[in-house]
Amino acid sequence: MSNYEKFYINGEWVAPSPNATRFDVIHPGNEEVAATIAMGSATDVDKAVAAAKSAFETWQFSTVDERVALLERIRDLYREKYEAFSQAMS
Repeated sequence: MSNYEKFYINGEWVAPSPNATRFDVIHPGNEEVAATIAMGSATDVDKAVAAAKSAFETWQFSTVDERVALLERIRDLYREKYEAFSQAMS
């Protein structure tokens, strides 16, 4: 079973707030718990929104070339993890 109990906020993996709940993801093929994920609370959402607003302060001034480079990097990372994504989705 996998545990996904952190959020990626402001460039780092952070633990959810103490009042966040956990949710078991059930595998539909065998009805066993396949993973546990954290469910964000209002506090977690507020942190993520604040980080996004802060990031936009510089992102809005980025060039087309910088944005394309970032999207290409995301694509490359996705390709590296393609098999893991395929397994997770199936």
